[in-house]
Amino acid sequence: MAEAHQAVGFQFTVRPDGVDLKLSQDVIKNIYLSGVTAWKKKAIQFKSLVKMFSGRRPLLFSFQASLPRLPVPRVDDTIRRYLESVHPLLDSDQYDQMEVLANDFKNSKAAQLQRFLILKSYWATNYVSDWWEEYIYLRGRSPIMVNSNFYIMDLLYVTPTHRQAARAGNVVHAMLQYRRKLERGEHAPMRALGTVPMCSTQMERMFNTTRIPGIETDIVQHLADRKHLVVYHKGRFFKVWLYTGGRHLLPSELETQFQRILNDNSEPQPGELKLAALTAGHRVPWARTRIKHFSHGVNKVSLDAIESAAFFLTLDDEPQGYDPAKTNSLDSYAKSLLHGKCYDRWFDKSFTLISYPNGKIGINAEHSWADAPIVGHMWEYILATDCFHLGYTEEGHCKGDENKGLPYPTRLQWQITKECQDAIGTSYLWAKQIADDVDFHGYLFTEFGKGLIKKCRTSPDAFIQLALQLAQFRDQGVFCLTYESSMTRMFRDGRTETVRSCTSEAVAFVRAMEDPSGTNAQRLALFRNAADKHQNMYRLAMTGSGIDRHLFCLYIVSKYLGIDSQFLEKVLSEPWRLSTSQTPQQQLNLIDINKFPKYVGAGGGFGPVADDGYGVSYIIIGEDLITFHISSKFSSPDTDSYRFGQHIQRAMLDIKRLFMPENDKLEQHGEFVQLKNGKKHI
Repeated sequence: MAEAHQAVGFQFTVRPDGVDLKLSQDVIKNIYLSGVTAWKKKAIQFKSLVKMFSGRRPLLFSFQASLPRLPVPRVDDTIRRYLESVHPLLDSDQYDQMEVLANDFKNSKAAQLQRFLILKSYWATNYVSDWWEEYIYLRGRSPIMVNSNFYIMDLLYVTPTHRQAARAGNVVHAMLQYRRKLERGEHAPMRALGTVPMCSTQMERMFNTTRIPGIETDIVQHLADRKHLVVYHKGRFFKVWLYTGGRHLLPSELETQFQRILNDNSEPQPGELKLAALTAGHRVPWARTRIKHFSHGVNKVSLDAIESAAFFLTLDDEPQGYDPAKTNSLDSYAKSLLHGKCYDRWFDKSFTLISYPNGKIGINAEHSWADAPIVGHMWEYILATDCFHLGYTEEGHCKGDENKGLPYPTRLQWQITKECQDAIGTSYLWAKQIADDVDFHGYLFTEFGKGLIKKCRTSPDAFIQLALQLAQFRDQGVFCLTYESSMTRMFRDGRTETVRSCTSEAVAFVRAMEDPSGTNAQRLALFRNAADKHQNMYRLAMTGSGIDRHLFCLYIVSKYLGIDSQFLEKVLSEPWRLSTSQTPQQQLNLIDINKFPKYVGAGGGFGPVADDGYGVSYIIIGEDLITFHISSKFSSPDTDSYRFGQHIQRAMLDIKRLFMPENDKLEQHGEFVQLKNGKKHI
């Protein structure tokens, strides 16, 4: 979701020195280490293959060995596609200059860099993913809250119980079931379109995982099965055991434990209340504070408990969730999941489960270890298991008998000095400044959905992407470099690729829509041409022929070799003023949303990508609903998330009219809301 922000802002920090031979040894060593990591993963997955060939049904990693390697595109193809992608965004002089830089790079330095990438692609299972994780995520020194972490919401219309402890009990128990199946490889293999096998390695680090801060780079620490959970409530940290007598705690037992925490009226220890703000601030101060104040004594014991926990749970004290009777309820809900109070989520954990006092839940996920569809896969399992398998009593409690013999949750102990408290306060102020600047708007588009779009014989994703281009132009008066995330998990260890959605064909369509002299027939023809172009680019990205990951890796090699390239520097510094992502749904098909239309998720989103741009996440829900999650910054005088949402609505309806001008009944929905010039504050 949010990798565009990191992709723009990262700085390569390796500074090798010496003769060319030494530099070559550095990059070869890095390629070697990539291969070692890849072979370790293969050894772990070998067990699943053994089980598959023993006659059992296919398991999670059954098809890993058959997945192809991500191919390294030809430099000529990448440069040609790159120049094509920036052509509609540059004037003739700018484009000519970029073409000169590109051709100079192609004819002078590209071949040498390409050879190292090809070597890496032979040795490692994926020539991109380990560098992507390291340099886009782990070496980033800015706060990960808002800038990198993303969120996923609860069911949109249904709250199965309004008892906070009961909902948390069922959900945590469902997560333990999911984790057990994951560790045994018992989940069905992931497949695209239900048939094409996809890589599942990102799922390995879903639980028992924490991002550990470092001075120059962070690391992802993944441990074996952990038997405890850490819970945060009103400034206190509690350790809760998840097993008793060799089995998982039952939902009713977990409810009892969580209710005990809710009933605990003890005060936070000095410095404890905002301790988690360290994970929300800049990474270097957090790393130094961790080394100085949390490497010994009770602080180390307590921090180890958090970092080794299965995951982190916050029992929040303010109700959230979608409420059609309350204006901006989605906005408030999203901001709560994205950053909360800046000190009540442990942003370094693989994910923080957030439980609200009205029974709603949500997730805040750290991004380095995996992408949003991986967390979404788990989330679909949790919601279906919670509502349709575990269930609740008539009073809203978890089913099962209460077990009062369980040992009480244990308070984590801290000895936080004044110096450490000052560091916590500094991180909190930085984080609060970031959080307060997030201008968020959640918008339910209910006029039509996937059903009608498919009747128009076009791709729903292409339809929405072109609507976003039209909305962007109407909002800003200019076109901009647009980032759409696409997955590459049909290849081993694949993660994401970029689809550059602002094409020449999309620009031609938008200009025709804004030209009063044009006809609907002309506009429709241009729309279909632009939609076909978008679909082809999406196909190229998914099949290993994208632009941006190849250029990113060429840049990494150039830095290892000490080769300066004005072309690569310029490419990697270009701002993505519109960053977009589609949230997948129905990956598991555990809920028949035609039979149970109210049991649909609200999707998720991410923070603003550029200081003067928009982040847009959307989820196509069933046949008749699309949910948009729009973010920007209050500090930008040029953006307004609410205003952009209105432009999206208008663009969607205007495109629909192209397909059915004579039978248009959109006027039944009333006039559009008056657009606001000023900021709409929450």
